[in-house]
Amino acid sequence: MTIDWSAELSAQLAWHWDHHVRARLDRLTDAEYLWEPVEGCWSIRRGADGRTTIDFAFPEPVPAPVTTIAWRLGHVIVGVFGLRNAAHFGGPPVTYDTAVWPATAAEALAALDDAYATWSAGVAGLDAERLASPVEPAEGAFAEFPMATLVLHIHREAIHHLAEVLLLRDLYRASFASSEGVRRTTTGGAQGP
Repeated sequence: MTIDWSAELSAQLAWHWDHHVRARLDRLTDAEYLWEPVEGCWSIRRGADGRTTIDFAFPEPVPAPVTTIAWRLGHVIVGVFGLRNAAHFGGPPVTYDTAVWPATAAEALAALDDAYATWSAGVAGLDAERLASPVEPAEGAFAEFPMATLVLHIHREAIHHLAEVLLLRDLYRASFASSEGVRRTTTGGAQGP
């Protein structure tokens, strides 16, 4: 049996995107996008100069701060897809320092759709020889790993971070949406909005 690994890898992420993620992100509001469920969250922030930045530190503190939907989507757009699209699939150059971080939910969803489309088209165009060849110096210490390993890693990253985004959206809805307009707390009590 001959297996088309490019098609299999493409289908892995496409199924998750088409059947689990993208439709559940429709109508994401700016309030949800920027919601900080606890104090000290990492997020995307607009500075006094109007420029947006993302909270991050390398290495991350231990434990790492809780992150907002904005932060998670920004990480997927830039750190997961964007850097690899630039290195391997002709995407525009981007780094955490040079990225234009989406200030609104609509901007983030448009950027996410673009980053996903570029990544997906790139993966679909990989043949068996390219999947087996080294990923190149752009991946630093992992330069000798096969491209298939990178694709699997990026898919794991996208799947788990987007699942976290959906969970945060569920928590937001459960915290703020009730027929009485009362915010529920984690202890089962209630308080005003």
